[in-house]
Amino acid sequence: MLTRRHALASMAGALSAPVLVAPAGAQANFYTGRTLNIIVGSSTGGYYDTAGRTIARHLARFIPGKPSIVVQNQPGAGGLAIANKLGNTLERDGLSIVVMSRALPQLAFLNDPNASFDPLKLNWLGSLSSYRDDAYLLVVNDSFPASNIAELAKLPKPAILGGTRGGSTNITFALLARDMVGMNVDVVRGFPGANEIWLAMERGEVDGQIVDISAIQVGRPQLWAEKKLKPLIAFGRTTPLPDYPDVPIARDRVKGGEDFALLDFAELPFFMALPVVAPPGVPEERMAILRKAFMDMATDPTFRAEMLKAGIMTSPIDGAAVHGLLEKAAQTPQPIRERFARLLADK
Repeated sequence: MLTRRHALASMAGALSAPVLVAPAGAQANFYTGRTLNIIVGSSTGGYYDTAGRTIARHLARFIPGKPSIVVQNQPGAGGLAIANKLGNTLERDGLSIVVMSRALPQLAFLNDPNASFDPLKLNWLGSLSSYRDDAYLLVVNDSFPASNIAELAKLPKPAILGGTRGGSTNITFALLARDMVGMNVDVVRGFPGANEIWLAMERGEVDGQIVDISAIQVGRPQLWAEKKLKPLIAFGRTTPLPDYPDVPIARDRVKGGEDFALLDFAELPFFMALPVVAPPGVPEERMAILRKAFMDMATDPTFRAEMLKAGIMTSPIDGAAVHGLLEKAAQTPQPIRERFARLLADK
C-alpha cells in the first residue's frame, strides 16, 4: 500500500527536521498547572478532529510544565467562524490553538466578505502534513465502468461526483477536473458531509468523489485496503503517487499560463494540509515554546505512529514554511484570484 510503506519510510526522513530552540526566558514554566485549549473548527469525527485529538494526547509532553490539554469542537460556517474568532477575539495568552481547515486562508486572499482575518498576521505553529505521501484523488466505485481518464471520456454519461456545500474543496476540484482538465464528470452538491457522500456511493446514488487518501483511511479504510476505489486523477501532487504511477497528476494535464497559475493557487492548501495556528499577539516567548513543542511532537515516532494508525500520514513542516506558502498565495496576481473566486461561487 502507498499509505503504510511510504509513510513509514518518510517518518525517518522527517526526524531530520531543523531543531527549534526556545529562548532561555521561555523556561519559566508558564504552562505549569494551566490548561491548553485545542479548538477544532469541525464536528467530532473526521480528518481534522482526529488530528486534534491525537495532538491533545501527545503535545503536553513536549511543553515545559506539561499543561492539561482539552479539545473543543466549534464548528460553524465550514470552520470560518473559529478562523474569524482566531484572528480577532480569541485570547492571546498562548492557551488556545486552532486546528484550522487548510482552505480557509485562501478565502481571506480572495477578499471574501465573510473572512475577517489576515492569515499573514496569525502565529503558525506548522502543519502536520505537507502532502508528501498524500493526494487529493478523484475516486470512483470499483463497479464504475471506467478505470482511467481515456475510458471515462468515452462514456455516454459523465461520472457523478458527490460534493458538500458551495465553495467546498470537493466541489471546487470537481469543477477544475471538468472545466480545466476536461474530464467527463459532473457534481451533485448539498451533501452535509463526507460520510453522507460515502453512503450515497454505497447506494449507487453517486459514482465517486474527490477526497484525500488520509480522509479515505479515516472514513472508509477498508475500501482503500481492499482496492475497492479506482483513482482517476490526483490533485495536490507535483509527482505521481509511487504506488499508482499510472494515475495522472493534474499539473501534467493543465496547460501553462493562467490555467496553470490558477491550479497552482487552488492546490496550495494541500501543501499545508493540517495546519495548527495561534492568534496574533501571543507573547513571543510562549510562541517559541509552542512552535518548538509542535515540531518536536510532529517528528516524534510515537506520535507519528498513532497518526498513521488512525489513517493520517504525516510529513510535517514548521510555521515558517506555512507562512512562506501563504506569502506566495498573497502574491498571486489579482486576475487569477478573481477567476478562482468565480469558481468558488459556482453553485
